[in-house]
Amino acid sequence: MRTPTTILAILLVLVTAVPRAHAQSATASQAVLDAAVQQHVASTEAERSAVLRVLAQPEVKAVAGRVGVDVTKAEQAVSTLDGEELHALSAQAAQVEQSLAGQGNVTISTTMIIIALLVIILIIVAVN
Repeated sequence: MRTPTTILAILLVLVTAVPRAHAQSATASQAVLDAAVQQHVASTEAERSAVLRVLAQPEVKAVAGRVGVDVTKAEQAVSTLDGEELHALSAQAAQVEQSLAGQGNVTISTTMIIIALLVIILIIVAVN
């Protein structure tokens, strides 16, 4: 009679221990998910800020005025972007920023990059 009682006691210990171990791993997974979401939000905001920073540059505003693009509308459109669209624009914005920082005046290539950036924003706004 002692052996069945021992086996039953061991089974009860295992049954109560397994859900606790599973709950701890689920909690760790939730923490990892939360961290990933926070990192994604921070990355998206950084990319959006980079594009807006470039749109605020006087050289970009001048080029936009020459080609008939409303910078305010472009800035509003940037707030609706995310994912690959925002990532691509952010990369182009970084290129524009680097070109503007390295020179005292806007060259043809920088102007073309700015125009491409503005056109992409307009296309995305038109599609959405």
